[in-house]
Amino acid sequence: MDTVREIASSSFAQIALVLLLSLLMGLEREEHKLQPGKYIAAGVRTFVLIALFGYTLVLLSPDSMVPFTAGLLAVTAFLIASYLHKQRDGTYGFTSELAALVAFAMGALVARSEYWIAVTLAVADVLLLSAKRPLQGLAARLDRGELVTFVRFLLLTAVILPIVPNQEFTQFRLNPQQTWLVVVAVSAISYASYLLQRFLRAGDSALLTAVLGGAYSSTVTTISLSRRSVGTDQPRRYAGAIVAASAVMYVRLCVLIYIFNPVLGMHTLPVLLLLAAATGSAAFFILRSERQPEAPAAPGADIGQNPLELQTAFLFAAVFLVLTVVTRLVVQYLGSGGVYALAAVMGVTDVDPFVMGLTQSAQVGTPLSAAAMAVAIAAASNNIAKGIYAVSVAGVAVGRPALMALAASGALGVAGMALHTLR
Repeated sequence: MDTVREIASSSFAQIALVLLLSLLMGLEREEHKLQPGKYIAAGVRTFVLIALFGYTLVLLSPDSMVPFTAGLLAVTAFLIASYLHKQRDGTYGFTSELAALVAFAMGALVARSEYWIAVTLAVADVLLLSAKRPLQGLAARLDRGELVTFVRFLLLTAVILPIVPNQEFTQFRLNPQQTWLVVVAVSAISYASYLLQRFLRAGDSALLTAVLGGAYSSTVTTISLSRRSVGTDQPRRYAGAIVAASAVMYVRLCVLIYIFNPVLGMHTLPVLLLLAAATGSAAFFILRSERQPEAPAAPGADIGQNPLELQTAFLFAAVFLVLTVVTRLVVQYLGSGGVYALAAVMGVTDVDPFVMGLTQSAQVGTPLSAAAMAVAIAAASNNIAKGIYAVSVAGVAVGRPALMALAASGALGVAGMALHTLR
């Protein structure tokens, strides 16, 4: 008797859930059905009956798909007939018919005790049906290039990453999946910054461009701001923005280093955060000394190349692998001094591939103290290079205060990391 009660109680709860979810789906369609000139294949009662039909078929034959398949074909045939009738009346679109099939599948899922999936399907169905106009508006406003870019991001993360071998090769212990994971992480941070710049129209503000661009690439941001500053009467505003971009660079390095080497990340964290605060303070004082209000930027201000270009991702992966091998060879044959020299050279272009290579080499041979010092040296070298870019592109009025602040930040970083390492 207790078993019968349990079964009855369970079946009652399942039927109640099917009724509730199908009612929600049907009510959304019923609202459209009441509009003049609107022909809807299924209203609230039809949705409920279709969902109950799917639920019953699974219960009648839980170990066979034949009744369920036959029922699905029968429901599909009725919906096709309804669609053909709707076409004769001059009405097109088969959203309601597809929603009715979802209701049928939802009822079957409840019978299989797949409650989470059933509820999720019903909720998604109602949301999609009721969001027709907002979705159409989004499609009209959406830049097709940005849609392709997001698909590239899915290609990098959901398609390529899972199939890349997760094992070490050669005596350098190169792991292809780890390499691609580095590419994905750097690209994701840069892509998020890129999207924010476009969404917030960062080109209208030098400081906003600097803050968001520093997470993208402080070097690219420096060049962009230097170009925009040519002919301006606000040199210190652009100089301060250039310095602010480098302050954000230190935060970005903290995040990336900690993700791929938590030990090295904790070792460098205090110094890098100190540098971020000191460099940000320098930017604040430079900006504060600018007396002129900010003039609007020229339309279409450069915010840098899209970071999810596949060519860029593959190039980053290749440079990362080369620098990982070179760093380990330098450590083996030239010691820490060779790593420091390599850091100074590589910092002139871009610090990300070299620093990411350090996170890997520090796990298999490069001393932790040497890796930490190399991070500081690469960042300092990169700062000086950016200061020189600013002087050469923007002129002395913009470039000199930026170069002085960035050089001081680099020197503070090297000295601070040396003291922190020796402690």
